[in-house]
Amino acid sequence: MPDWDDLRVFLAVARGESLSAAARRLKCDAATVGRHVARLEEALGQPLFAKSPRGYALNGAGERLLAHAERAEQAVNEGLDALERGGGGLAGQVRIGATDGCATYVLPQVCAAISRRHPELELQIVALPRVINLSRREADMAITVSPPQTGRVLVEKITDYHLHFAAARDYLEKAPEIRHLSDLKAHPIVGYIQDMIFYPELDFLPELGLERVALASNLVAVQMGYLRHAGGVGIAHDFILPFAPDLVRVLEREVSLTRAFYLLRHAADQRVERLSLVARELVAGIRAEVARLEALAARAGLAGRLGGGTEGQT
Repeated sequence: MPDWDDLRVFLAVARGESLSAAARRLKCDAATVGRHVARLEEALGQPLFAKSPRGYALNGAGERLLAHAERAEQAVNEGLDALERGGGGLAGQVRIGATDGCATYVLPQVCAAISRRHPELELQIVALPRVINLSRREADMAITVSPPQTGRVLVEKITDYHLHFAAARDYLEKAPEIRHLSDLKAHPIVGYIQDMIFYPELDFLPELGLERVALASNLVAVQMGYLRHAGGVGIAHDFILPFAPDLVRVLEREVSLTRAFYLLRHAADQRVERLSLVARELVAGIRAEVARLEALAARAGLAGRLGGGTEGQT
């Protein structure tokens, strides 16, 4: 029978598609990973990977073993979860993948609160401006703006969030007046790099008739930097605006966008109580934090209008 350590390494190589990627995940060297793979293949009497300079790809035998190895992994995780829960609190490592806007402006405070309640937990946030690959175990769970149409994953809608055009006060004081959407053609637009938009829900500008982006980035935080340094006008998440008090909403009565966050989990993980409890706290925390931040943004916008903000722009 194969050794569990060999199967664990096999899963890491299958998900990382190389010895070096598996070694980084397992915190060992590539030579050790290679020895485990060779030992497993010898025990089974057949190769499990098609090996090339580009990496390791599962062959037919490897694909057949993968499902069984994942079930073994699930059983081990459930056993460890039962032991950890026996200690009376949540413990162990949980890796959360998220879009960079959520990862930068919402998750830190939510995860910090969860950590205070469960100090034995190790929470990791993986911020990527692309789709998190759960099948390769890049994360235990992921927060996305686009629910998958295929795959064995659990999908839960977390909350809606809202977006508006925004710009820096300094920029608006010197730039041409903005009263209607058509006026934006006279302004530099801040947005995403078009061929690096991995979620169709984030392709905001074409539907608003704005094709050219003067200042672009694949990261929301960089786009916010452009706006804060008077680079132009761009779409901003309402939940980010409290972190950038020098920005004000523009055309908010004419343009208001709504998107949603979803929590994705491996279908098999619903039986791991530790992950289910973390997911529950994560969903509740994100809902509350997005609502809190959007309320702050709304109050700041109202105060700006009552205080005589730039006419037609706030």
